Amino acid sequence: MRKTNRMIRAIALTIALGWTTEMYGWGRTGHDAVAYIAECNLSPKAKKRVERYLGHSIVYYASWMDEYRRSPGYAHTTHWHMAPVDEDLYYTEQVRSSKGDAVGELENAIAALRDYRHADDSTVAANLRYIIHLVGDMHCPAHVAFPDTELWYEVTFNDKKRGYHSVWDSGIIEAQHKWHYTEWQQQLDRCTKKQKREIMAGTPRDWFHQTAVDCRDIYEMAPEGAALGRDFLNEAAPRAERQILKAGYRLAKVLNELFG
Repeated sequence: MRKTNRMIRAIALTIALGWTTEMYGWGRTGHDAVAYIAECNLSPKAKKRVERYLGHSIVYYASWMDEYRRSPGYAHTTHWHMAPVDEDLYYTEQVRSSKGDAVGELENAIAALRDYRHADDSTVAANLRYIIHLVGDMHCPAHVAFPDTELWYEVTFNDKKRGYHSVWDSGIIEAQHKWHYTEWQQQLDRCTKKQKREIMAGTPRDWFHQTAVDCRDIYEMAPEGAALGRDFLNEAAPRAERQILKAGYRLAKVLNELFG
């Protein structure tokens, strides 16, 4: 019981305090890469229907939630960019944030579009923009709120002090490659149909659990105050690339199931 109480307090503290810090998953290049990988794996029917509501490619809105989070009418989405897990690394109703989080709001947006033909165009477009961004965010290693883990601290990266969270959001991507988002798709989107099916299998909660398991050790890789060099980048960059690829395929799955 005492351990459970500690876990609950840690999760509550993370939600109450940590999520008020700036949270940008992947940065523009990463989100654009996720969206473009997804776009290249949409069925022709899904692509046509989605673009009919958006008026643009899905890449156009990949970072929309970051850009509009403080605009009138969208301030409530500020807390939607991360999500918590319990001590077993699962997202459950018990840890779900009352202010909204990436997994819960992704599920809400998907549910809102299951009968999209009977919704007004603005509702469809808004929920599409949420889905495009949140699938990317929930695959960013630093967007998992682990219990009893300090998420917000500084390290030295490329000879500059910066938040460790931002290292994963954009620092690793910017330091390792200078690719345009189309090049990210060209370089990463090389899986077989079988491999794609395996990555796409499951639900958003399954995907987030996998992200938590695969990325649990990122805080061991770089403790507070660490100076991160090439060794860190060589280990971290392939992981970031895998997460971006998975997010792209899974975004495609969500949109194909809704609009295909």
